[in-house]
Amino acid sequence: MRVIVVGAGVLGTMHAWQAVERGHEVVHLERETEARGASVRNFGLVWVSGRARGEELDTALRARELWERIGGQVPDLGFRANGSLTAIRTEAELAVAEQALTLPDAAARGYRLLDAEQTRAADPALRGKLLGALWCERDAAVEPRTAQPALRAALTATGRYTFLPGREVRDVIGEHAVRDDHGDVHTGDLVILCTGAWLGGLVRELAPELPVRKVRLQMMQTDPLDEPLATSVADGDSFRYYPAFAGGALDHLREVQPQPPVAAEHKMQLLMVQRRDGGLTIGDTHEYDHPFGFDVVEDPYDHLVGVAEELLGRPLPRIRRRWAGVYAQCVDTTRVVHRERVRDGVWLVTGPGGRGMTCSPAIAETTAELANL
Repeated sequence: MRVIVVGAGVLGTMHAWQAVERGHEVVHLERETEARGASVRNFGLVWVSGRARGEELDTALRARELWERIGGQVPDLGFRANGSLTAIRTEAELAVAEQALTLPDAAARGYRLLDAEQTRAADPALRGKLLGALWCERDAAVEPRTAQPALRAALTATGRYTFLPGREVRDVIGEHAVRDDHGDVHTGDLVILCTGAWLGGLVRELAPELPVRKVRLQMMQTDPLDEPLATSVADGDSFRYYPAFAGGALDHLREVQPQPPVAAEHKMQLLMVQRRDGGLTIGDTHEYDHPFGFDVVEDPYDHLVGVAEELLGRPLPRIRRRWAGVYAQCVDTTRVVHRERVRDGVWLVTGPGGRGMTCSPAIAETTAELANL
């Protein structure tokens, strides 16, 4: 088969990967010279910790397996099974972590509760004052700014993959073809649209009642830290934003330990991961109400710096990049992705939300199976 994939973010690239891996030919179109959206403006986390039981966790665990396998084939992905530590600084946060250990799938996630000494043994860079951490052995990381080029290079080497950047798809013609803004028509046996947060234009024409919204976030990256950060790191506020931690202990945490005003206003948690060059990617915020604010706001960065320095027990390196990004999320946040056959032979796949980097290999695998690739 000849498969036309539209969108070269991580979701589109993984759909191309699945098609080529199954022996098909792929023509891959991207409206920019490179993906510019959430696929590069993220942490590169393959995040199993905190996923909701059921489809979300099953998808994340399968994606974790696929990421490791693909990482073995494509070393430039920078895949590393580094695990994560959710730092615990209060008794209320400790109670949430202890509750997490009682989940039926705690072992599948690789949960273990560490005391302060064990936490520092697992990640010596965490020298700040803390009670311990919730360890998630199944978490991992890749390099978001280089992942798609690395995957495309491996796909190109097969001789069955063509990448066409700078091509915005304007029309879907019938069941098996698209027309780009150069006037060129690309014909195949199957069309898969992975357009990310681009929800207007062609996407609106094909799916006018699309149950997907946009979310905006802010992040930053520092100069290299002069030592390894051995794991990915979250703070206790992340318990508030991941469904696996729901329950009585989290209710009590919210009652006795409200977030600082800036963190509450911007719906914040701290996530921190080290890049291959030693720099730290740190975030994040969440904004849901349209229209989004124009400005990149400084107060959330001040909050994140304070939390990061408290965990590290030292000043952060100089911040060298700040950015905002937008991703697409299903309105029903319990859904992993919105996958719709908008015509015979034409599939639209969008809206994984903050799970896109984590779950994209498994999402693409399921699409391939549904489309009989």
